[in-house]
Parts: sequence; C-alpha cells; structure tokens
Amino acid sequence: MWAFNLRGVKDLVFLSTIAVLTALAILPLLHIIYMVFSNGIGAIMDTGPIFITGTLGEGGIGPAIVGTLMLTFLSSLIGIPIAFAVGIYAYEYPDSKIGKATTTLLQIMLEFPTVLVGLFVMQVLVIPMGSYSAIAGAFALAIIMMPYVAVYTKESMSQIPFTFREAAFSLGTKRFRALFQVLAPIAKRGILTGVLISMAKVAGETAPLLFTVGGLYQTYPDGLDSPIGAIPLLIYTLVQSPNPADHAMAWGAALVLLVIFLGAFIPIRMSLKEVKL
Repeated sequence: MWAFNLRGVKDLVFLSTIAVLTALAILPLLHIIYMVFSNGIGAIMDTGPIFITGTLGEGGIGPAIVGTLMLTFLSSLIGIPIAFAVGIYAYEYPDSKIGKATTTLLQIMLEFPTVLVGLFVMQVLVIPMGSYSAIAGAFALAIIMMPYVAVYTKESMSQIPFTFREAAFSLGTKRFRALFQVLAPIAKRGILTGVLISMAKVAGETAPLLFTVGGLYQTYPDGLDSPIGAIPLLIYTLVQSPNPADHAMAWGAALVLLVIFLGAFIPIRMSLKEVKL
C-alpha cells in the first residue's frame, strides 16, 4: 500500500513538473501576443481603415502589407518546389554521397546568418540589375525558406513505416509514383507544417531585405523589377525614429503582421487531418 502511494506521489510530482515547464515555455509566446495586441490596437483604431490601405504619408502601411504578401508568395513559388524535391531526394538516398552532403548542407543553412544571404543576393542580382527589386527580395527569402521545407519533408517522410513503402512497390508502382503519389500524401501534415513555418520565417525577415528590396512606402509597388516595401522592414525603420508616433505605427504594423500569420497558419494547420499509420 505504501509503495503504491509512493508511486502515485511520484506520478503527481512528475505531471506537475511537466505542466509547470510547459506553462513557462508557452508564457513568453502569450506575453508577446499580448504586448503586440495591446500596443498595436490603439494605433490601428486611432487611424482607422487608412492604416491598412493608406500609404506612409497618409499614416498607413498599405504598401508594406502588399509588399509582404508579394514577397512571401513569390519566395514560396520559387523555394517550395525546389525544397520539396530536395527533401524527397535526401529521404530516398540518405546514404549516398550527395544525400549525405545535402543533409549536412540543409542543417548548415538552417542556422546560416540571413544577413549574409542578403549580401549574396545583392551581389548577384541587385548590383547587376542596377536597382532594388521585388524579385531580388523574393530570391533571398526563397533561399532562407528552402532548408525548412526540405528538412520537414525529409523528416516527415522518414516517419512513415517501411511497410507502406513495400506495399507501394509490391503493386508494381514506379519509384516516382510511390514517392509523390503514395508516400508524400501520407506525410502531408508534417510537410505542410514545414511550409507554414518557412513562410512565417520569411514573412518576418528583415536582414536580407535591407540589401535587396529598397523599401517603398509612399506608393504601391508597380512591378517585380522595382523597389518594394515589407512590414518587417518598415517596423525596423520606424523604431529607429525618436518620434513616439512612429513607434505607435510600428506596434500597429507588428499587430497586422501577427494577424496575417495567425490567420493563415491556424486555420490551415487545424484543417489538416492526421493520417493514422
């Protein structure tokens, strides 16, 4: 009886410790969301719809919102297909020299300073083109995005039991069809999670945009080969100003960016049904 009670006490202590540590891990995220909302909602309410649709001269961040959406879409268009193929290759040929080198390179790219990516794109695109541009910014963000998608793809595919792979090949399915039409759909939840995380990562990036997009906030962008703005870059510019009104606008811009991310991430993530293996 005494031993049984001791086990119960140990279980209670363990569960309580896990609950406290979980709360401590979540608390910073909740605090960030609260601070952004409490400081940003006032700036948006004071300005009204102009804050969302107007230019910087009108007290709005419309061009920055459009720029962020354009850059995220273009970088996804460039980076996701390539990264998905790389992840599939790293999963299918893990022991080959190229497969091992690819896995190592992906791990390095996950921690690679993003400011260096911006410098690289400036040298290969911005300087030869003679101007900042949306395509240069999208290319830089695509480089940052790719390792996240590739690693999540590889790891999600690796979680699939080998019996599913054997079953696909036993039916006479070619390797290409087995990978892309049988195994990849099973791992779609993990793969799409990587896609969403990578999109959130690039949507909030500032450093590579300093060298690639130029920053355009007085008018809306008029082409992919022209300068463009972005919400993170605008926030970076506003917080350097000594004007409290600019700081308030920066909080409002941060809230808009947070709403865009949560509005896209949560519904998509929750709509995905987990494949039972």
